[in-house]
Amino acid sequence: MRNGLVRRTGLSAAGALVPLGAAAAPVFGWAAVPGAVAMAGALAALAMRPARRDATWIAAAVAGGVSLAATAAAWSSPGARFQEGEGPENLLGLVEVAALTVLVAVVVRVAAFRGALVGAGLAGLAVPCWILRFGVPGAAGLAALAAWALPPVLAVTTGLYLRSLDDRRRRSVASARRRQRLELASDLHDFVAHDVSEMLAQARAGQILAERDPSAAARTFTIIEEAALRAMAAMDRTVGMLRADAGSEEGGPALAPAPSLSDLPDLAARFTASGNAPVHLDLDPDLDVPREVGTTAYRIVVEALTNVRRHAPGAGRVDVSVRGSAGDVRSLRVLVTDDARGGAAGPPARRGGAGLPGLRERVEMLGGTLTAGPRDPSGWQVAAVLPLGDRTRRARRR
Repeated sequence: MRNGLVRRTGLSAAGALVPLGAAAAPVFGWAAVPGAVAMAGALAALAMRPARRDATWIAAAVAGGVSLAATAAAWSSPGARFQEGEGPENLLGLVEVAALTVLVAVVVRVAAFRGALVGAGLAGLAVPCWILRFGVPGAAGLAALAAWALPPVLAVTTGLYLRSLDDRRRRSVASARRRQRLELASDLHDFVAHDVSEMLAQARAGQILAERDPSAAARTFTIIEEAALRAMAAMDRTVGMLRADAGSEEGGPALAPAPSLSDLPDLAARFTASGNAPVHLDLDPDLDVPREVGTTAYRIVVEALTNVRRHAPGAGRVDVSVRGSAGDVRSLRVLVTDDARGGAAGPPARRGGAGLPGLRERVEMLGGTLTAGPRDPSGWQVAAVLPLGDRTRRARRR
């Protein structure tokens, strides 16, 4: 609201300057008109909204054109020329030059290339040419023209520098948003793929049980419903985060918290109940890890179990170990192994997915490592080490 008030005030002042300059011309001389136009253009360019700043070149072109016309009129009419000294027209000329210089910098920074070329060109040319209002230049006049060309050159340099900073900032913001969207897409893949694969496994089991045990088949529908609700919750959480990232101001229900290590027992129980290999979970009960580390560890286990369901249907046992390491450098170690035999459904079939590479990048961003591959004598393992920071012993504190 404060920015809007400043913009409206600036635009109102810019609109009032032109008639004020025309009214002041009989008192301060005709130089009040181009000076007022230049100041009005500078105020208007500075007060424009970011979405409309591409039109700043129009204000610069008008101000520069009026200034050049005034200079041409003074040059061609000896009676209208400025006199050396401290007259009001000289002071107004300096104000006009300052406003035109500001316009050049603003237009070069925010306007499109063609508009900036026209607007900054006219306003920048008007700055050194105003010295012609004192008469036809000789050698000293040419030196004065060269000296007065420095302000627009500095203004162009400043505008280009600020424009490069703006472009770099926009690229940085766009890159950060792209990384966030990719991370959210990876989250959606990890959680939804696990629930969908569980729904698929239960649907296949239900088709078989429908003829043999209708009551057991009916229970599979409950499991499918729960998996579908979890998938919907994951999608709602992702969409809500995308809306927040896009700057949506619409209110909505509170987002469910991201899963963490405390959700691993329920995950293991659901995987075992779905009819796949039983999961034996070894979870350190005293773990206290940062939220991002806990969420990443949960995602690693989810991806590993999803791959077991999809690529290792012959597995008879899955072991999941999540424990903290001892030593001066604390870390969280995650290990998921299965005993599936090699072959068509073995380790070679587990290649080509996008889940583990994405998780590996996330783990490396946290300073950890993630590996996946076959294990002896059979099966597959996914191992990750996530650092938790240096351990400071009490003896050292003393």
